[in-house]
Amino acid sequence: MPRLLHFLITGFVLAGACRAETISTDLLIVGGNESACAAAVQAARLGVQRVLLVNDIDWLGGQFSAEGVGVVDEWTAVDGKRTDFPRSGLFREVAQRIEAVNQRKYGTPSPGNSFCGRLTIEPAEAEHIFEDLLAAESRHVRIERGWEPTSVLRDGNRVTGVIFTRGPERLEVSARLTIDASDWGDVIRLSGAAWNAGPDAKARFDEPSAPEVIDESNRREMNPLTYCVTLRDAGQESLSPEPAGYDVRRYYGSTNATAKQFQALGWPKGTLMVNVPAFADTTHAAGPYSPPVNVYTHRRLVDARHSGLAPVMEKTFLNWPTQDYPLDRWPQAVAAALEATEAGAAQENIVALTPAQRRIVFDDAKQHALGFFHYLQTISPEFRRLELTDEYGTADHLPPKPYVREGLRLEALTILREQDIRTTHDEPHWAKLMPEDGVFGFQFNIDFHPTRRVFLHDDPAGPWATIHTATRNWSTHTDRAMFPLRGLIPIERNGLLGASKNIGVSSVVQSALRLHGQMMLCGQASATVAWEALRVGIQPRAVAKDPKRVMVVQRALVKSGVLIWPFHDLDPAADYFEAVNLLAVHGILLPDADSVRFQPDKIATPEEIAGVLSRAKLSALPGGNPAQPLTRAQLAKAVWTAISR
Repeated sequence: MPRLLHFLITGFVLAGACRAETISTDLLIVGGNESACAAAVQAARLGVQRVLLVNDIDWLGGQFSAEGVGVVDEWTAVDGKRTDFPRSGLFREVAQRIEAVNQRKYGTPSPGNSFCGRLTIEPAEAEHIFEDLLAAESRHVRIERGWEPTSVLRDGNRVTGVIFTRGPERLEVSARLTIDASDWGDVIRLSGAAWNAGPDAKARFDEPSAPEVIDESNRREMNPLTYCVTLRDAGQESLSPEPAGYDVRRYYGSTNATAKQFQALGWPKGTLMVNVPAFADTTHAAGPYSPPVNVYTHRRLVDARHSGLAPVMEKTFLNWPTQDYPLDRWPQAVAAALEATEAGAAQENIVALTPAQRRIVFDDAKQHALGFFHYLQTISPEFRRLELTDEYGTADHLPPKPYVREGLRLEALTILREQDIRTTHDEPHWAKLMPEDGVFGFQFNIDFHPTRRVFLHDDPAGPWATIHTATRNWSTHTDRAMFPLRGLIPIERNGLLGASKNIGVSSVVQSALRLHGQMMLCGQASATVAWEALRVGIQPRAVAKDPKRVMVVQRALVKSGVLIWPFHDLDPAADYFEAVNLLAVHGILLPDADSVRFQPDKIATPEEIAGVLSRAKLSALPGGNPAQPLTRAQLAKAVWTAISR
């Protein structure tokens, strides 16, 4: 009812069977995921007067909500220990709201005791958080829902708008600037801007993990998508029905109950087998990524059994490698259905398919995920006490969208490559490339889920499983890095910016740059570039080419609490946050080579002070030499105050 009322108030439900409308706006944001929402909020807060967000479904929030990924990956390593990457920007704000919801509802900000992360949220609650976040900016942000882009309007080389359809209805939007934060980069593709999908050949970037040759065996190979399955305690045992196409042989090897059966079937060597229990009674007392590993607590949302809560509050969700749905080649029935829509469709990358064709793929991926849940119930009494939640409001009780790990990649002014961020160390240090136009910091391992589908006895009509290739897996380490502003801007199109996963990265780097928080910061950065371009009346590429404009963008981001230089111990609320970030980004303050900490309270040495003054082109400290020693934070503030004027 509240959402329907929202539609009526804003004029989204109109009389008549067919709607045709034209809207003019300053900034058009296509998509409703976490990146799109962050972009809309940032633009409005910076002062963009007319922001239009057009989503293809009802739900906002992407990975947090519509994709059902309710456990948030944040891990990194510092001083030999697992810890969380520092939260910043709008992601920090959303994380605080999540913890407040959990505190009110469960008496603790972290109720999940999950293997994969401390921050957990039920998808429906996350959707409410994003609705509230956008509603606070409703004076400048308008939301349209249920629209799919069908064509892009251009004036020569400049994108001027997008045409959307919703059944028989048509919506035309003219915009001064457009941000493509959609799941599959449809606006970028439809605009004629250069893009890529699938692996990059070794010859292009000389990446260590890149294949020497792109051929039929690997050209559609991408990080797989997954349909998450959200479950709650039903209070009694029951067994879900077998989904269409269920074949138990697909799921052998997903727990230690069936490893021998899996091996006996004759799967090819290297086929993924995850030999762990389906269920283990644990709180992961040592924190995330502590043993024992098991399917049940891997992504638990609410640990009621150990928290004194009612049993029916127990919730978990399945996002297990067995559920992964590879995109390199299709099962026979899926290929046939795609070909029935258009000759050659089964040979296209999923990025190039129409939304209707993608739904054919999604329907099969849903059945595969439901089959895994049914299989777990057949082998585990703990899973027979669970049922699908009804929080999504969908007929099949699954999220309205799959979890998308990799999509279209923008051919941008610069492309971040594997060798720019990769390291041989177990613990991150500073990346080889720390660009001066950095707009947010990040770090996560190069993390490919199994990218290839293998059929039993090579029969595409039979059961299938997944397999890692030698160079695409989840064990390659990276350093702390920054994403460059130039990576948001197409090499040749004006009027257009990338966001979400539609940005200037290689396929390998996209596997390390796709998490909830990273994508929110990406949207926030893209909107800040758009704001500066709109404010001055220039194109985004002109912002990228002007160091003074880049600095304006960076200052706006740090004032919004975004961590650009990824120190581990910088509090966005600290009065030295802006100074430390920007002095480090521009090479005036040199971070310690062997530590990711800034240590703001550490006393600056005379040598350190002299070096900072020299690089800042200052002859002395502002105000003269102090009688008392300066901390690093005080030094940064004093120097930044002097040069930022």
